[in-house]
Amino acid sequence: MIQHGLIRNATEEDLQEVLDIYNACIGNGIITADTVPVTVEEKLPWFKAHHPDSRPLWVLEADGEIAAWISLSDFYGRPAYQPTAEVSIYVSEKWRGKGAGKHLLGKMLEACPKLGVETLLGFIFSENKASLKLFASFGFETWGHLKEVAVLDGRMHDLIITGKKIQGF
Repeated sequence: MIQHGLIRNATEEDLQEVLDIYNACIGNGIITADTVPVTVEEKLPWFKAHHPDSRPLWVLEADGEIAAWISLSDFYGRPAYQPTAEVSIYVSEKWRGKGAGKHLLGKMLEACPKLGVETLLGFIFSENKASLKLFASFGFETWGHLKEVAVLDGRMHDLIITGKKIQGF
């Protein structure tokens, strides 16, 4: 179990390691809708869209490496949705099942009031039972079920929208 990992804001120097974790999830059919690996150059605008005071990108360091990362992103990109954010969590294969995602999600939920986030959303493929269980353990509820909206490996996949109102608002 990860109990003493360091959570910090990601730096541009971390981006390759962040993307290594992300790219390792491509092709398993239940974690991401990307179908080909992404590069630092392609994801630099995404990285720069994160801000520590409102839409952070955090990394969890353990044993001298980035074990996992979590980010908040704007939902739908329009001003009226500013109090709502989408959360994404990716854990390296080596650290899955060891509490990294739970640790990060718990810390992010604690930070949401200071970040101005009143509603948190997660978009999770229905086959990703581990992520659905993690989010449910923090009180996220199913707010939507989009049937057969993604094609991965020649198969249609459902997307579950999970949501949580943040206490403190």
